[in-house]
Amino acid sequence: MNIAEGKTVRTIAIASGKGGVGKTNITANLAIGFSRLNKKVLVFDADLGLSNIDVILNLATKYNIKHLFKGEKKLKDLIVTGPSGIKVLPASSGIQELTELDEFQRLRLIEEFESYDDYVDYLLIDTSSGISTNVAFFCMAAQEIIIVTSAEPTAMTDAYALIKVLFTKYQEKHFKILVNSVKNEKEATDVYRRLSTAAEKFLSISLDYLGYVPYDALLQKAVRQQKPLVEAYPDSEAAKSLMSIAEKISAEDSRQIKGTLQFFLGGLLKAKC
Repeated sequence: MNIAEGKTVRTIAIASGKGGVGKTNITANLAIGFSRLNKKVLVFDADLGLSNIDVILNLATKYNIKHLFKGEKKLKDLIVTGPSGIKVLPASSGIQELTELDEFQRLRLIEEFESYDDYVDYLLIDTSSGISTNVAFFCMAAQEIIIVTSAEPTAMTDAYALIKVLFTKYQEKHFKILVNSVKNEKEATDVYRRLSTAAEKFLSISLDYLGYVPYDALLQKAVRQQKPLVEAYPDSEAAKSLMSIAEKISAEDSRQIKGTLQFFLGGLLKAKC
């Protein structure tokens, strides 16, 4: 990623306390959104034992992350091109031992990222759901963390649990909240307010509200078609919201975003989970 030239790469971990809140769909569509804003995007499917991004985007993947850890392929051999020119680093499927990386596997991953020399503006890390050590590892390595939740009580409870673990165990204090599949903005801000109130009261940290994506039946239609919503139904309300969020993130002052890819690699080295 042109690390020698010190190019700024924004690394964003997208996480959720529980499955089923649409995290991977959010990641895929934000990647397309950034690409439409003329940004070079690499999506890293960091749910290493259960690949999803390649399925959602209907990508043919000959190799995946397990081939890297076995020493059979380099990182550049695994990456495939998706819609709108985004690059995808696919996970493996049904490989239980990859759900918890060991020290050797982490070092191997760092080594491969160091040698990857394609220019990238955004590295989006689609973590697995929950509070596993892999989730913490990738969240702590990233510059920014987006927590995806919904209005379901269990989703909010688990989102708070993830925030609590990352704060109490790893001293992470900065989180952006994206509320998915809600009826309207009021429901979304109510969800954010409840999470924010709990975080301020019990953890003494404040959460940032990133935005929301409304419930849209066209999303499930796009999923069945294995197409990103922003391409299949760009005029849908959910697609418009996703593009708006991508624009909001892109418009943030990049001078306030720490570092280059070296920052991400340094984070990987320091993230002893």
